[in-house]
Amino acid sequence: MNAVAQHENKNGTQVLQDERSLVAPEVNIFESKDEYVLEAEMPGVNKEGLEITLQDNVLTIIGHRSDETVPGEALYRESRKADYRRVFELDPAIDADKISARVDQGVLTLTLPKAERVKPRKITVG
Repeated sequence: MNAVAQHENKNGTQVLQDERSLVAPEVNIFESKDEYVLEAEMPGVNKEGLEITLQDNVLTIIGHRSDETVPGEALYRESRKADYRRVFELDPAIDADKISARVDQGVLTLTLPKAERVKPRKITVG
């Protein structure tokens, strides 16, 4: 069974695969009259493992999973060591200075407020 989790390197010795790759987290995006809310599912990521950047209306979310402690040698794994990365181009109508973020139990929630100039408003006739 141990051979399933191993592969051979150039000189024929068996090594465990331990490379981290990047995967896109699953997201949900909701819209109200005042804001957009983006939820990204990133199991294993805490506040310290998050990098959120905004440059030229491009929002980049990177989540680094913390290394888990295992009780022994891994013989077989279906879960892979992967970090998360997702990039979004934001509508210029979003008020970038008021974007907020929080993470709770591996779910990142970003609140993206709409700028006042694009919010619906009622015009009174005088």
